Amino acid sequence: MVIPAPLRSQPQQRQAQPQQQPTQVLPHSLALSVPLPPPTARVFALTPERRALLNTIRFAEGTWAGGHDKGYRIMFGGSLMASLDRHPNRVNRTARYASAAAGAYQFMPPTWAMASRAIGFRLHGPNAFGPAVQDQAAIYLIQRRGVLQLADQGQFTPYLAHRLAPEWASFPTLAGHSFYGQPVKRFHELRRFYEQNLSELRAQYALNNTVAVVPETPPKPPCLPADSLRCQLEALDEIGPRSTGV
Repeated sequence: MVIPAPLRSQPQQRQAQPQQQPTQVLPHSLALSVPLPPPTARVFALTPERRALLNTIRFAEGTWAGGHDKGYRIMFGGSLMASLDRHPNRVNRTARYASAAAGAYQFMPPTWAMASRAIGFRLHGPNAFGPAVQDQAAIYLIQRRGVLQLADQGQFTPYLAHRLAPEWASFPTLAGHSFYGQPVKRFHELRRFYEQNLSELRAQYALNNTVAVVPETPPKPPCLPADSLRCQLEALDEIGPRSTGV
């Protein structure tokens, strides 16, 4: 970087000052700065296909935790954060690596700040780093990598993993390696997990959205002969319960 030399002092020369235009004074009510409303939060739909991909990312990143919410509290190295009110932004170390990644999708602090601001979520406050918010930020990153529509097709392909490899180091590139030279999951492991998880999610989704159909009761044939005691008693039953007397 070239550092400019100090400016030498120049003798001041008197120059003709241009005639200034009169300043327009705004009314006091308009001069006050009006705070803009916060951006509206952008919410992505969570389809079985998107949820299966999110779960596969968790599986690859070591935060699956059997599908429990505990995975949303995991920091790099395996320790758990005490609160989900904000990204912990704390560097943790293992024998070979050091990282401030945290959460189910192992967000780095700058990535988390960028994603949360882009979709209109606050950076701190009650549950500001909670599971639902982490899911939304992860989908935003998938969209940012240009493969959300591909993910919606319900197929986990080598190309899809390759496009997400710069975002998640545990995903393999087309060459089968981590984009960052870190430990990586094999593609066939990820695809097997994805396909099984997607099948279970689709079955659960279908079950939750099934409307129970109550079959119509077929019409009762008319009682014959109509003037018989049996038919008269059945007619009374249809009107209401028979009196038990006093």
